[in-house]
Parts: sequence; structure tokens; C-alpha cells
Amino acid sequence: MQLVLVQPTLAHTPDAPNTEAIERLLAPRAADFGADTVVLLPERFHLGSSPDAYARDLERLARQLGAIVVGGSHYETRGAERINTGLVVDGEGRVLGRYDKLRPYSAEQRWVSPGEHLGELVLGGRRALVLVCADFWFSDLYARAESFPELVLAPALSVTRKPTPDYSRALWRHLAIARAYEFGAFVGVSDWSHASLVPLPASGVGGFADPTVTDPARFFTPIGEGGVLSVELDFDALERFREDRRERGFFGKPGA
Repeated sequence: MQLVLVQPTLAHTPDAPNTEAIERLLAPRAADFGADTVVLLPERFHLGSSPDAYARDLERLARQLGAIVVGGSHYETRGAERINTGLVVDGEGRVLGRYDKLRPYSAEQRWVSPGEHLGELVLGGRRALVLVCADFWFSDLYARAESFPELVLAPALSVTRKPTPDYSRALWRHLAIARAYEFGAFVGVSDWSHASLVPLPASGVGGFADPTVTDPARFFTPIGEGGVLSVELDFDALERFREDRRERGFFGKPGA
């Protein structure tokens, strides 16, 4: 399985052509994608108010790429509430599942309510857990999953009040590494680039944490200036890592 993470330069306005910006970023690489390629988009990249338009844009992108697209998120109105939510669509345009943001962040709570759908999915035959941005920081949400995921995906819109993004990037990097080792999973984060037009500066915290490597310099790989990071996921190596952790008592749900 190939995992593709993105960190595009986007704008936080309702009519911003963010989907098109992501399409342009990924188009040169699409020839290398397959049906089991998983592309993770950032949180709130789609700022329109129509859930139908969001679904159509995701379906078009997934068909263009011929890949599974984990569709970041958008705001959807359900009854009297607005939810930060996302869809997963495969390369034939079929919806594979959905997920909600369960713990809206700080000021976001003025606009949205907590969702209900934990993003526990099967993608390409592998167990995945999608946690939208701030949800990634709450370890109790992992305990709600039926089993530890092999792949943790965090679509983010990480903003900072600091003069540089370095503080946020370090926090996300260390948390991603910790999650990868605690849960025996590959961890991918897609975010808005620091150059994006957002009321508070975006941090650009995207990257990949790999618990199967032994070189500390490779524990976490940032997406980098190109805005795209593609990695091949070695699930045999992941299972060997998990078995080693089991033997030493460091892996498994409490009481399992």
C-alpha cells in the first residue's frame, strides 16, 4: 500500500479553489497511484456549504487519481447542528465510509458541535483510524476502536499563535512518533502549508511516523517544501514490530 500525504497552500475563504490546488499538486504523481493507494487530504480544505458539492469534488478527485481518497473534512449541517465531517471515496467513486471530528478545538466550538462517527475503517484490507486534527491528541478515542489500527490518519488544519511554526511542528512530530510506538501503527498527517492564507498562521505539521525503523532520524519524515510525501507501507515489518512489542509486554489493549 502506498500512502500519500499532502501539505498544499490553500485559502480560508468560501470560494477558494482549494480542490483545484490539490488536484494540481497530485496530478503529476497520479500515474504512480493504484487502487490501494491512500491519499489523505487536510482538514477543512473544502469550505463550501453544500455536502453534495463536497461529495462530488471528492468523487471526481478519487476517479482522476484512481486511488482511495480520505477527504479531509468540511462543515455539514445535520438538523440543528453543524458537524466537522469527512468521507472516504475509492478510485471508482464509491463511498467507503465517513468520520466526524469528535472534539472540536477551542474557538471552533462556537461554530460546530461534536460529531458521532469514529473514523474506524478498512482501507485496502488494512484497519485504519481517521482522527480529525485535535482528535489526534485524545488518547481515549483510540480506546473506542474495536482493535488497534494499523494505520492512523490525521487530516489537520493546525494553526499557531507563536511567531514561527517550529513549536507546533515539534509537538506534532513527537506525538506522531509516540502514537506510532504505543499503538503499533503507521501514522500519517496532512496539513495546510505555512504559506496558506488563514486568519491564524497554519503550522504545516504534516508528515509520516514509522515505528518499524531503528534510525531515530527516520522516526518522523516531514512532508517538506514540495507539498507531497509518498511512502510505501510495509505491513510485514509492522507485524514484526508488533510481535516484538507483544513479547516484551508493550503492545495490546489493557485487559486483552
